[in-house]
This record gives sequence, structure tokens and C-alpha cells, in this order.
Amino acid sequence: MKRLAGWGLSTPATLLVVIFLVLPVAATIIATFLEPKGLFAPYQAFFASGFRRSVLWRTLEISLVTTFVSVLIGFLTAYVVSRTPGRLKSLLIIAAVFPLLTGVVVRSFAWLIILGKNGILNNFLISIGVTDEPFSMLYTQWSVIIAMVYLFVPLMILTLVGVLENIPDDLIQASASLGATPAATFRQVIFPLAVPGIIVGAVLVFTGSFTSYATPQLLGGESQMVMGTLMYQRAMVAFDWVGASTIAAIMVVVTVVVVLLMTRVARRLNPMAT
Repeated sequence: MKRLAGWGLSTPATLLVVIFLVLPVAATIIATFLEPKGLFAPYQAFFASGFRRSVLWRTLEISLVTTFVSVLIGFLTAYVVSRTPGRLKSLLIIAAVFPLLTGVVVRSFAWLIILGKNGILNNFLISIGVTDEPFSMLYTQWSVIIAMVYLFVPLMILTLVGVLENIPDDLIQASASLGATPAATFRQVIFPLAVPGIIVGAVLVFTGSFTSYATPQLLGGESQMVMGTLMYQRAMVAFDWVGASTIAAIMVVVTVVVVLLMTRVARRLNPMAT
């Protein structure tokens, strides 16, 4: 009876997920295999193009670098926040969450003001005598990565704070009392216990950066095209719906593969993490 009640309660949510998530994705992927030219013709055309391969590699590179830097900054920040006592901890969490209250487009435009030739950073460098001419910082791969890290570090911090808070102080004190150095305590106690949170945060950052459109379009332009902007171009400019569906299907496959690899790494670092 309890099992039937559980199925009854979960059925509406399951149907909503299937209708609004599974079926559209499945229809998008199936459409790529219905081309008259052949079963895998859209995929062969995609990978036969050096330009499209370079876009895929650039997107993957930006996403992996963004994920790595976000994990590094987010972990260090979350550890400091988790060890901060009382009201100050709440203030630090609010400060970390505050950027999320602003839209992605607004935050991306802010980086246009900061990194532009007449922007804040160039004006500062000129004023202190570092350079006489402004640097070209916009429309580069690094400008996209910097903005993406800024966008996703708050997610990483929020994901890790709760995990690090739940690590008992007794374990850290016991490690120190047994003669472990702070580095050894971090490596053998804190890091393995934080692996589940790191993987969850890394997955969120990678999927968000890999599928991002607004930030790469504003800060990267045509010279730093990524999969999201390429898909938009194929669908809304060239009206090539099969080509856009092919790009979407490749993005889904790459995301799933990377998530599975992250899960496997997590299982090696901490068998209890998955």
C-alpha cells in the first residue's frame, strides 16, 4: 500500500519531467537521424568541418578552464566561510549570493565596461603608468572565461559551504592530535569528505558554461564563437533546424560524457561519494 501511495505521489512530477524535458530532447535528437542523405549525415557534416570542430573544442576548453578555476576559488572561499563564526558567516554568504540577484546579461555588460579599451581596467593601468595604450581585452577567450568564472563561482560557493560545514571539527582535531600536518589533514580528511560537493558544483558549472549563450556572445563575439552561439546562428539566422538539432545533440552527449567522467573521478577519490 505504501509503495502504491509513493508511485501515486511521484507520477504527476514524473509526467511533467517526461513531457517538458525528456520528450523535447528526444524529439530533437531523433530529428537528426531522419535526413534523406543518410542516418549519420548531419554528424558527418558537422565533424567534417574544421570550423565547427574548432568551435566544439573552444567550447569544451572554455568550460573546463571555467570549471577548474571556479572549483579552486569556490572551494577556498567556501572553506573560509564555513569556518567563520556567527553573524559574519551570514554576511559572507549574502555577499556570495548577491551577484545571483542580477541577470546574466547585466553582469556580462558590466564586464564590457571593465574590460573595454576605454574601460575601468585599461584606464587604471594607464593611470599608474603600466601602459600608454589600452590593451585589447574584449573578444578574446580569456575575457569569456573571466566573465564565466564570475558568473558561476557563487554557485560553487553555495554548493560547498553546506558540505564543508558538515565536516565535524572532531575529525580535524583528531587528525592534528595524531601528528598530521595541516596539508596532510586537508589531503586525507577534508578533501575526500568534500568530494561530493565538489562534483555537484563542478557539474553545475560545466553544464552552465558549456551551454552558455549570452556571455560568450557579448564578450567573445564572432571571433570566439561557442556551441551555444553557433546553434543560435544555425537556427535563427540560417534556419537550418537539422544543423541546430545536431549541435544540440552533440552538446547533450558531451555533457553526459563529462558528467560520467567526473563521477568516476569522484568514486576514485572517495568511494563513498557516489
